[in-house]
Parts: sequence; structure tokens; C-alpha cells
Amino acid sequence: MTSPVLDGLGTPRSRLSPARILALGAALTGLIAAFFIASTGQAQAAEVVVSQGKPATASSTEVAGAYLPGEAVDGNNGTRWASAFGATQWWQVDLGAPTAVSRIAINWEGAYAKAFTIQFSTDGSSYTQAYATTTGTGGQQSIPVSGTARYVRINLTQRALEIYGYSFWEFQVFSGGTTTPPTTTPPTTPPAGSTRLLSYNKPAQASTWQNDVNCNPCSPDKAFDNDPASRWATSSTNGWVDPGWISVDLGATAQISQVVLQWDPAYARSYQIQVSNDNANWTSIYSTTTGDGLKDVINATGTGRYVRMYGTARSSAYGYSLWEFSIYGTGGAPTAPPAQPADPTFPATRLVFEDNFNDPAGTKPSTAKWTYDPGVPQNGEVQYYTPNSENAQMNGQGSLVIEARRQDYQGRQYTSARMNTGGKFSAQYGRFEARIKVPKGNGLWPAFWMMGEDFLSGRPWPYNGEIDIMEVLGRNTNEMYTTLHAPAYNGGGGYGQKNAAGVDLSQDFHVYAAEWDSKGIRFFLDNRLVFTAAKDTVENTRGPWIFDHKFYLILNLAVGGDFPGPIDASTPFPSQMLVDYVRVYQ
Repeated sequence: MTSPVLDGLGTPRSRLSPARILALGAALTGLIAAFFIASTGQAQAAEVVVSQGKPATASSTEVAGAYLPGEAVDGNNGTRWASAFGATQWWQVDLGAPTAVSRIAINWEGAYAKAFTIQFSTDGSSYTQAYATTTGTGGQQSIPVSGTARYVRINLTQRALEIYGYSFWEFQVFSGGTTTPPTTTPPTTPPAGSTRLLSYNKPAQASTWQNDVNCNPCSPDKAFDNDPASRWATSSTNGWVDPGWISVDLGATAQISQVVLQWDPAYARSYQIQVSNDNANWTSIYSTTTGDGLKDVINATGTGRYVRMYGTARSSAYGYSLWEFSIYGTGGAPTAPPAQPADPTFPATRLVFEDNFNDPAGTKPSTAKWTYDPGVPQNGEVQYYTPNSENAQMNGQGSLVIEARRQDYQGRQYTSARMNTGGKFSAQYGRFEARIKVPKGNGLWPAFWMMGEDFLSGRPWPYNGEIDIMEVLGRNTNEMYTTLHAPAYNGGGGYGQKNAAGVDLSQDFHVYAAEWDSKGIRFFLDNRLVFTAAKDTVENTRGPWIFDHKFYLILNLAVGGDFPGPIDASTPFPSQMLVDYVRVYQ
């Protein structure tokens, strides 16, 4: 529960800054005529984007004059097309002339399509189907296709988020990329198979790496551990120079189709993605001189056992640093990362945790479900959280009472309670909700929130992650806050917003909830959506998304602190936070 600051996202689907330039920008367009030489010496035509900057049309837009069709082919991953909130929509790009099409790459926003088809046409009136699916999963999609088209259309028929329409950051049409398999000994042709993550837990090298009090350790393997809260960084003593590089051994020859870079603020303005069969001779398959950090999704193709990011111009006086360097394709010798749980279907109905607090008056919270969390808090708060839940007990009327008192205790003049489910219950994904009545008064700070389970095993905040479902400041109980905290956005720079409640939250019970899956987290007040934190939006605008692991629940009532401000003579004591129930559904 740390102090959030507003990030300017006034509504859950606000228009984003156009500052994010996808890696397939002008630099990739400049490679249209490029060729590379395979190990046999044979020239192979490079795959190129043929849709960027071309005219685009669509069935609708979400807002008049915004989220226009052309924003999906502008090479800018901070702009997007978004449709009206209907189930049947379409979007189309005119390539200008009949073109041999080899692949479609779609970078979906959170409002993706579960069912859609891709069609080709040479005249804009007669269409043939090139691809169809009813099991779309959103995110970054790379779809091999074959045919000739001037017009490429996507017909969208089933939404992932039924309260919205459809939206994607970029829709890219590729041409070329046909290669003649080389015949060398040992063979370097990757085996056929489905595109998958090739780089997880593979041996890594770098020009230098940092290992000091500020980054301990930031070794090259951290970029390939599938943990977005750990990173590689060049050494602070001899690595803040150009060039700087990091490479990975995929274990066997692979056909690379996509590279994803999640940059720390120490990013590269100019860099190349290179491939090699021997870790000595390198071929560039992508280059840019206009890198702008955050997340780069590079749909470039090449063949090799080794892949390297070779930075030639830093964005600042610091070095280079990557949270994640992910390589996708076929072949190699991939190791499967730990499986993630399936996304719940909302509304989720399977109850996996519940406490209704129906015990007799004076009963303390069940130690089978809750851990008492005593001690001196952070954030400038003035209370002491008492042990054995002395400030938390049932009222005999179906509610838990967390009570803040004016009371001398352990050198403090105020007491309260904090309790959590750490070591008793934690979960990844689902609907997390509590029905709560908050107190009113200057300096009071009730909260319902979650912490990453790895905090209990020693991972420091904010690397474990924090999800604040509800924070209310007693000085203004007509609004509530929802906030995420991670290494790249935390404390006063947390990702979230202040939400107008429309009522005085201290006058009655209200239901505060979060629905969380692999695509993001949606926050609700009395079943009204108040804020959406979409994973892809966060990655493209703020930094890595670190929330795909188990979290545990926390309830507390703080007194004073940096965020709510001080108490004063008008603050009532005792003050009570009443909790009717806490429930988790999957």
C-alpha cells in the first residue's frame, strides 16, 4: 500500500501518447531491398513490411476522430485502431498494387478478437479466405499466409472483452522471406514446428554486466529467465560505452521470426539484431537508429544458433539494460518455461477463498485463513499494528472490525491492525473482492490490496509486485484509488488512477473488486468498471508487467502517512473499517 500518483489515464480506455515507435518503423521499411547471404553463399530475399503507411479503412471507430484505421499501419506502437463496441467489425489495408503476401503480424490491444478471418482481394470486391480462427488469444500474433493481394482485410466476429469492441496497435502485412535451405555440415536448417519461445534459460553472454549494490547481479542470464522483474545491465565501471551487446545460444540452429525487447530506461537508440551460426561471424537481420525504449516487438526473420542485440548508440550517459530479451521461432533446442494457469472466464463462479466473518462478537480472525502482521509500518504512518489481532475482531453482526485507536503502545500513540493471507492462501488470476465500509476522517487510510507471494521468501518490494484494489483517503471518501507497483513504476509513480465514487463511501458498504488474467487487471466499484490496467499498454508505456504469479491478500487501516496526510483534532478515534466478506473466484 504505497502512494500512487495519477498517470493521466483519465478513463480505462484513454488515448495513449504517440511517442512509442514500434521497432518495425522507418528503419525496417528501409530494408525493403535488403538481402542476406546464407552459409552456402546463396542470396535470400528478406521479408519486408508492405503495409506501413498505406491507406486503411474500417467498419467503425470507437470515438469520432480518434483510434483511426490508419493508426494501425503507422509504425507507432503507441497509437491504435479501435472499433465501436459491436461484435461484427472489419478493418482493411490497401497495399496499392497486387503483392505476394507471406505473413500477417498483429499486435493486439487488450480488446482482441477470439474469432476472426483474414481475406485477400485484388480488386476490393471479390475476396478469398487466407486464414481463420475461433481460438485467438491476443497479444503478439504472427500468422503465416500465402497468396497475392492488393487489399488485406480482417473480419472480426467474436470479442474477448464483450463490453468493448476490437483494437490493435499494429497490423503488419509482410512480403518475401522465401529461402533456399542451406546444405552444410553440420546441417543448419531448423526443423519444422510451431513458433515458440526459444530463448528461455539458454546460455547468455554480454560485453559486460553489472554486479554492485544497485544491481546485484544484473548478469546476462537475467534477460532470458522469463522473469520481467530481473534484468541485464552493462557494468557501471566499464560498460557505459559503445558498443554494448548481449547474446544467447539457442542450442541449435533456429529460424527466428520475432524478437521482443523490454528495455530498462538505459535503452539503445541505435542497435542491430544479429544472428550467427558460430558465435563469431554475425549477420544483421534488423537495425534501427530511432529506438525509443520500453517494448520493441521486432518481426524480423533470420537463421542462426546465436542471436545478439548489438547496441551502438546509448540513449543516455548510462549503459544498456534489458528486463527481457525474448526470441521466437522454430528449431533451436527450446526449454519450455513453467506453465501458466489458464485464464478464468468472467464472471468467475468457482469460489476458492471466502471469509464471511460471521463468528460471535469479540472473536478474532481465523488463524487458519489470516496471519496477523504487527509492527511499525512504512510510508510515514503513525500507528503501531498490534499483534494477536487486538485491534481486529468480529462485531457479532456479520462483520470484521479493524479499529484504529488513540492508544499508547510500543512508543506510539495510535494503534490499528493489519492482516494478510500470506502462507495461508495465495492465487494467480481470478476475481478478488471484498465488501467494506470505510471510515471518514483526516489521516485515515483503509486499504484492500495484494502482494506478490515471493515477498515472503525474501524478494524485496517492489520486485515482487503490488496490486492495490482499494485505497480510500479519509479526508475525501467520495473517491478511491487503484494502483499497481513494480520496479519500473512504484511509490508516487505507480500505475493507476483516482476514481470518483459518485457517493460517500463511508456511509455504507461497497464492493471493491479486481478481475485479473494474463491480459491485465480490471478494477470495479460496486460492479462498475473504474480502471483497466492492460498488460500490453503497461509494457508499451511504463515498463515490464510483473504480475503473472501468485499474490496474497491484505486488509489494514493505517493512520497518517505520506499519502493520506496527517490526522488532526477532527479525526475521530476510535475509527472503524468494517469488512462484510472477502472472496476469491476462479
